[in-house]
Amino acid sequence: MATYAVGDLQGCLQPLKCLLERVRFDPAVDRLWLVGDLVNRGPESLETLRYLYSIRQSLVCVLGNHDLHLLAAWNNVERLKKNDTLREILEAPDADQLLDWLRQQKLLHYDEPRGIAMVHAGIPPQWTLGKALELAAEVEQVLRDDTRLQLFLEGMYGNEPSKWSNKLTGIERLRVITNCLTRMRFCTEAGKLDLKSKEGLGTAPKGYKPWFAHKGRRSRHVKIIFGHWAALQGKVDAPDLIALDTGCVWGGAMTLYNVDSGEYHRCECADDGHPRQAAPSTNINDQT
Repeated sequence: MATYAVGDLQGCLQPLKCLLERVRFDPAVDRLWLVGDLVNRGPESLETLRYLYSIRQSLVCVLGNHDLHLLAAWNNVERLKKNDTLREILEAPDADQLLDWLRQQKLLHYDEPRGIAMVHAGIPPQWTLGKALELAAEVEQVLRDDTRLQLFLEGMYGNEPSKWSNKLTGIERLRVITNCLTRMRFCTEAGKLDLKSKEGLGTAPKGYKPWFAHKGRRSRHVKIIFGHWAALQGKVDAPDLIALDTGCVWGGAMTLYNVDSGEYHRCECADDGHPRQAAPSTNINDQT
């Protein structure tokens, strides 16, 4: 039995299949962790979601911002944007089945025996792992609640409040939690978010750093697998961080990581989100 984690799919099914075939993934015994952003921008969002649903018993999945956007469009199709590749999902005969499964997924996963957490964007420096799990559960419960789902999805969008506070309530509280776990890149040490900057490490606004670069980060003792930040190209100079978004949908690569051995596999991708070739696997030390 092997456990793998894979970076943002974004509707690029063929690179995922390329990687799974390469490691001889067997859904009957192996496990696949998905770091979120399963759909959107790529050429096969519907096919990707259907494939994942077919092997759902083998998956551990956390939601990304594009997945939440899909759920919002499911509740109000006017949420679709010009560059979205989600309409085919919404018009599919099995849309309700697929999206009802999607909304059952987590925002933060923690594997206690391994001491490894997985989240789409990150954990703010002022949160402990326990606090992050507690807050993630608040949003997860709303996503699974038919009576509260639509209100949350309608109020989910926005960059304010830009900082977590225990005093927050209602939709503002849920929005900040969601932004931290699914959209965050740069923040201050106190956790104030900058949600506009999307480039690499050297582009932080004044007073801000990557969420993981703050010395006082309270989740530092936990190994964290995350995605969301393609500009990092999978390179983070810290042994406790595994960055898996390597920009497949932008002509970069899709990266698969063996959670236990530390081995990486990459599938180089063309601009259309299809495989170019599968590069040789590399040791974890080559990626930091």
